[in-house]
Amino acid sequence: MRTLRQKGIDAGYGHEPGFRWRGSEVTRLEGLSDAVFAFAVTLLVVSLEVPRTFDELLGVMSGFPAFGACFTLLFLIWHKHYVYFRRYGLQDTWTVTLTGALLFLVLFYIYPLKFMFTSLFQQMLGWGAHTPQVMPAIQAGQARALMLIYSAGFLGVFAVFVLMYLHAWRRRAALGLDAVEIFDTVSSIQHAGIFVGVAVLSIVLAAVLPQPLVGLAGWVYFLIGPAAAFQGSRRGRRRRRLESKAGAVTA
Repeated sequence: MRTLRQKGIDAGYGHEPGFRWRGSEVTRLEGLSDAVFAFAVTLLVVSLEVPRTFDELLGVMSGFPAFGACFTLLFLIWHKHYVYFRRYGLQDTWTVTLTGALLFLVLFYIYPLKFMFTSLFQQMLGWGAHTPQVMPAIQAGQARALMLIYSAGFLGVFAVFVLMYLHAWRRRAALGLDAVEIFDTVSSIQHAGIFVGVAVLSIVLAAVLPQPLVGLAGWVYFLIGPAAAFQGSRRGRRRRRLESKAGAVTA
């Protein structure tokens, strides 16, 4: 049976105009990565048992928004990893080491991620008062530690991506990257750096804010969207100019 990665390769999924994909085969390292991501998704599942009563069904249903949010973020991490291997096809020692670190962090990160989003949606939607709690409640004094743990995992995951793309940039000559591909590699470093920067800000706020304001350390993650959009728009304009210049030189 073909893996999701192999199907994506065969179908040309995610192919980027202007970036030649150098990874065409699913390696053992990527196969291991897919297995770990699949196991992480299994750990996110709300319940492995079919509800026997309507109250149990409501309890399971109350966990679906959190499951959706966690799954989306996990899929984002998987996709960034997928694109990296398709772009560069690197299998050297440093790439293997960083991938191992990423998989370790994903498995560490999955329970804080699930706990965070489950608690958040229970508070926002008020389901905890009417249905069984999917996860135990957070006491006021534990919010600071929770944010520090969550942000540390988030920081670690995207710091690995910064290092992976930085490694590809350093090997740009050996990989034969052209000007547009080098530009995209730098853009990917910056994009992952936005996630890292927001996580660092969250850690600082969680560490220094008084207890009633610790929740602000979680809300800062909403800065990622505007920051990434701004970076994408600015870099996109520069990329189009670079493509036009490269096309003119080729012509």
